[in-house]
Amino acid sequence: MAGRPAVLLVHGAWHGSWCWEPLKELLTKDGWRVETVDLPSVGSGRHGLHDDARVVREAMGAIGGPVVVVAHSYGGEPATEGSAGHPAVQRLIYVAAFLLDVGESLLGAIGGTPPPWWDVDGDVIRPLTPEAVFFNDIDDPTDAVRRLEPQSYRAVTDELTAAAWRSTESTYVVCENDQAIPVFAQEAMAQRAGKVERLASGHSPFLSCPEELAAIITKSIG
Repeated sequence: MAGRPAVLLVHGAWHGSWCWEPLKELLTKDGWRVETVDLPSVGSGRHGLHDDARVVREAMGAIGGPVVVVAHSYGGEPATEGSAGHPAVQRLIYVAAFLLDVGESLLGAIGGTPPPWWDVDGDVIRPLTPEAVFFNDIDDPTDAVRRLEPQSYRAVTDELTAAAWRSTESTYVVCENDQAIPVFAQEAMAQRAGKVERLASGHSPFLSCPEELAAIITKSIG
């Protein structure tokens, strides 16, 4: 359809663009242009939030037209930072994502202490129980678990310097059976969004119920 924005998918910590494959296929079949990024803070401790935000912003420039940014989990941070002030961004969609403000960090948002399921190893973090935390409603998460990579610790301590949601329309998708970000925490962050949707899913609806997530994204874009 002429005039449709592109959809830019921004993955969360430990993941890569691979996690969006089922959702990307559905949206593409429905006529949307879908682009993804691979955040440099995944797989290396050398990069942080602002490196990730630059990658997001560069992807917007490469699209060369209007864009809706869909971010998952930690990906909400670089999406928020990288989208700030960009004239092409029409809407931000946060999927069980960190919707934070200037001066806030992911670690600060969760209380300042790594949760028990984080294995902090120098400058990187590994998830100790990904099956239970990320993929609790997926029948066989073996392949997804295998593809997870270490996450930069710096990325979760860096603070936001810009917040796109303050000037850009936003939707928050609360995942009601999420074991990574408790529902009460999602709902608190969702108060900053203009619209709120809900899914009866775990932390990874792009794998467990991509059809339902695609429908919410399409509805949110309008």
